[in-house]
Amino acid sequence: MIGAFATGKTSLISRFVRGIFSEKYFTTVGVKIDKHLVDLDGEEMTLILWDLHGADAFQRIRKSYLRGSSGCLVVVDGTRQATLRTAVQLHADNEDAIGDVPFILVINKKDLKDQWELPASELEKLSKRGWQIIETSAKSGEGIGDAFYELAKKMVRKRTSASP
Repeated sequence: MIGAFATGKTSLISRFVRGIFSEKYFTTVGVKIDKHLVDLDGEEMTLILWDLHGADAFQRIRKSYLRGSSGCLVVVDGTRQATLRTAVQLHADNEDAIGDVPFILVINKKDLKDQWELPASELEKLSKRGWQIIETSAKSGEGIGDAFYELAKKMVRKRTSASP
């Protein structure tokens, strides 16, 4: 999970892994690791979820946190346009650090969609570049399972297509 500060990365993982949401905000310092077992068409897969601290102009994500990852959720706060620019940059940094891994752009805070600041034209450009976009709400739980399961499926497809 990568994204700017306060996009809801920790809340998304908490909702996915434990089924809970809290209105309290706690900044992630460094990295927090969780795991969750998912069933992909009868095959069990354990996801090791790295919740990385939010990035901004003063604090970049350490490349050592990214190495070895098989996929990535790039999280945006729909109510803050600047988080989309940060997400695009973080995705580029991620590719520079570890290469082309499956990813999904997650636009969080769907429960506040009437307050979104994201230009449709920007999202359309990303979609045309092949970026899969999933809207979520950590508060309601909407779309969260879809994001994690879609990423897991992409990781499996990449792994099997790379096998001899």
